[in-house]
Amino acid sequence: MIMRKNPRIRLTLIRSAIGRKPNQRATLKALGLGKLNSKVEVDSNAAVRGMVRAVSHLLAIEEIV
Repeated sequence: MIMRKNPRIRLTLIRSAIGRKPNQRATLKALGLGKLNSKVEVDSNAAVRGMVRAVSHLLAIEEIV
């Protein structure tokens, strides 16, 4: 059986979390994004995609092949 590896995505915080709802700020922290222009590479699984969708208006998203 061949296991397919989850693709990875690179997230960049491009808009500030100041003035955002507490749940959006907590989501950014859980993703590992703190300061503006901080970048993080994460596995693209269902949990991460849901978190990204919640704060997509604050992020730049790139798929890493």
